[in-house]
Amino acid sequence: MPEPLIPTTVVGSYPQPDWLIDREALRGQAPPRVRLEKVWRVPREFLEAAQDDATALAIRDMERAGIDILSDGEMRRESYSNRFATALEGVDIDNPGQVRTRTGRLQPVPRVVGPIRRRHAVEVRDVQFLRANTDHRIKITLPGPFTLSQQAFDEHYKDEAALAMAYAEAVNAEAKDLKRAGADVIQLDEPYMQAMPEKARLYAVKAINRALEGIPGPTVVHLCFGYAYIVEGKPSGYSFLPELADCIAQQISIEAAQPKLDLGVLRDLAPKTVMLGVLDLNDPNVESAETVAQRIRSALDFAPAERIVPAPDCGMKYLPRATAFGKLNALAAGAAMVRNDLG
Repeated sequence: MPEPLIPTTVVGSYPQPDWLIDREALRGQAPPRVRLEKVWRVPREFLEAAQDDATALAIRDMERAGIDILSDGEMRRESYSNRFATALEGVDIDNPGQVRTRTGRLQPVPRVVGPIRRRHAVEVRDVQFLRANTDHRIKITLPGPFTLSQQAFDEHYKDEAALAMAYAEAVNAEAKDLKRAGADVIQLDEPYMQAMPEKARLYAVKAINRALEGIPGPTVVHLCFGYAYIVEGKPSGYSFLPELADCIAQQISIEAAQPKLDLGVLRDLAPKTVMLGVLDLNDPNVESAETVAQRIRSALDFAPAERIVPAPDCGMKYLPRATAFGKLNALAAGAAMVRNDLG
């Protein structure tokens, strides 16, 4: 399908149905870094088929809402990062290490005991299923190499930059397979750059550039303050953002609605396209289309319409499905209002 001016998209995740996961078990802890199989309500032998059905529902919801660039809703994932991270060679997930989360709590993480290598493609079938079930443009997300390096306990490399570069090699190999499988857009999720800006300045951009090297088509780096259900009081500015103007990703995805971000930062990201968060996922109410339109219009004071891709602030995984669907409707309708304004 042709892409309109100011195309709408999602960050990645969409609410998984209650018949698929135990939502209370999922919300009862930080997003898992090792496996958390207890959240699945469906027996293992039926799980893939159930995840397919949930993915089809997510695709239909995004299409009905009028979203232009779709994801698979990440229905097969316990968290945005652990499905890929735990599939790699060189990590021990049965005897995990511990690191502190971005909120300061200790959490089990993969223990790196040997060279990080990709054993096999992890998300290729996800892309193939998504491509077979929609005519829209599609995107797939991967955890970024810097964030992966901060969500691991390293007993092998003993050098954080080397660990990030090893993860970058694995992410790059996966991204190339995902492009071949039909993904239009590849997105790297890198929330830990905001949480650990001093480390990020040392080697994050280099690792991102290696992860995206040779990947054709649109590429995105998503940077956020954390899920709204975990982080309510968000700062009004980023501690790491202008540095991404030097990365090879074509688009930078940022939160703006919940933190009430000073959109002057869009100038710092020129000439990148900005995937702009215009849905506040901490607000249980569904925004009006006019509210969304006004948030988009505010961005046009600092960047041309050709460089704006409206989206939710972050993944919608923890929202009630009805709320998420309503917010996506408002997103599509608000973007349409701005397009009409622009003729």
